[in-house]
Amino acid sequence: MYNSTICAIATPAAVGGISVIRISGERAFEVAERVFKPASGKPISEMRGYTAAYGKIYDNEERLDDGVLLVFKAPHSYTGEDVCEISCHGGIYVTRRVLTACLKAGAEPAAAGEFTKRALLNGKMSLTQAEAVADIIAAQGGQMLSCTNTQREGALYRRCEKIADMIMEILSQIAAWIDYPDDDTPAVTRDWLVEKIGEAQAELDDLLAGYDRGRMLRDGISCAIVGKPNVGKSTIMNLLSGSRRSIVSDIEGTTRDIVEESVNIGGVVLLLSDCAGIRETEDEVEKIGVELMLEKLNNADIVLAVFDGSRELSDEDRRLFELLKNKKVLAVVNKSDLENRLDIGEVKAALNEGASVTELSAKDEKSAEVIGRVVMERLELSNFSADAGFIANERQRACVFRASDELHEAHAAAMLGVTPDAIGVSLERALDSIYELSGKQASDEVINEVFKRFCVGK
Repeated sequence: MYNSTICAIATPAAVGGISVIRISGERAFEVAERVFKPASGKPISEMRGYTAAYGKIYDNEERLDDGVLLVFKAPHSYTGEDVCEISCHGGIYVTRRVLTACLKAGAEPAAAGEFTKRALLNGKMSLTQAEAVADIIAAQGGQMLSCTNTQREGALYRRCEKIADMIMEILSQIAAWIDYPDDDTPAVTRDWLVEKIGEAQAELDDLLAGYDRGRMLRDGISCAIVGKPNVGKSTIMNLLSGSRRSIVSDIEGTTRDIVEESVNIGGVVLLLSDCAGIRETEDEVEKIGVELMLEKLNNADIVLAVFDGSRELSDEDRRLFELLKNKKVLAVVNKSDLENRLDIGEVKAALNEGASVTELSAKDEKSAEVIGRVVMERLELSNFSADAGFIANERQRACVFRASDELHEAHAAAMLGVTPDAIGVSLERALDSIYELSGKQASDEVINEVFKRFCVGK
């Protein structure tokens, strides 16, 4: 438990209906009583937890505002400490004055994420659950919000505990077999070790396999819209964004730079990049645009390759086929409202196995939903299980990678018949990495790094 009492503005620094100033710590009630005077006259320290009081807010003898006070008593609060929340009118000046009054009354300014950090250190949540709090705040789509809420409820933590228990079972059996060889302790055989370590390894592999999908839900899906000039790339960009973001023209080479937009389709965020058309050109500016297009294409989570269904395939289309190799591709055959002259079979044959080919007209508003649905299917996000728990950031993935490397080493050693005590060293290192992931053995440096991305007041 911390000895200091902290306070911060818990709402955005903008004009609104109300603002909330949060106070947490052993002197939270004392600080609140110096600032807030309930209309009932009842001392705040005598209020029951989870109750509210209407009253006046003061800075010494100066009345600042009317407001509402909420009381949460330890340990049944967000931080696990005594907490008071003062709601005042949402003006920027009055909010800062109320915060200043709380600081004068004996509270200290909260650091970024310090309320959640205290919840972690007071045993109210795990490190992965704390990280999920930041992800909930940052969520831009419905599916990500659903996934992060399950993380907040402990989905990833439970998976960590399951893997840790599997490793602990092996370590305990090894220790018992070494320390009590004359008892009826089951022998730790090569086959048993190989099987048990393999089971734990499979759980870690499954976690790693879901990282990219979790990352896309969390950060958005980078989507490069590519194709030769005048196939309708910019029209599709405008369709998906719901506004005129790209210039639409019959003149080839109109799009020379990358036009970017973030859109929400079906609860998932698409980070769109409308790229310059693929073609040979002597225009230096357009050449730069094509180079930027190639960079976006190589780094995208999925490529929206657009073809003109009203024209036969050209050399530029076939050049695009070469660029699309080993990429996640959704081929869009545009202009389905016109007579088809394009060989769909050649498009399907030229793309990677599993690539989707969709015929549509970018002039039809319903086509946006079609593209969103097919993108989800192509990236296997439509059946992504939020309840299972997933790796949500690079810190978590690094921990799983280290644990996985140690288990691979232990598994290889078991296959070679290495003695169980030597194998146990790798298993213990794997366990340490899992505990760092969940926060059970995370260092102060790791914890501080996690909370750097939090806002003050949370």
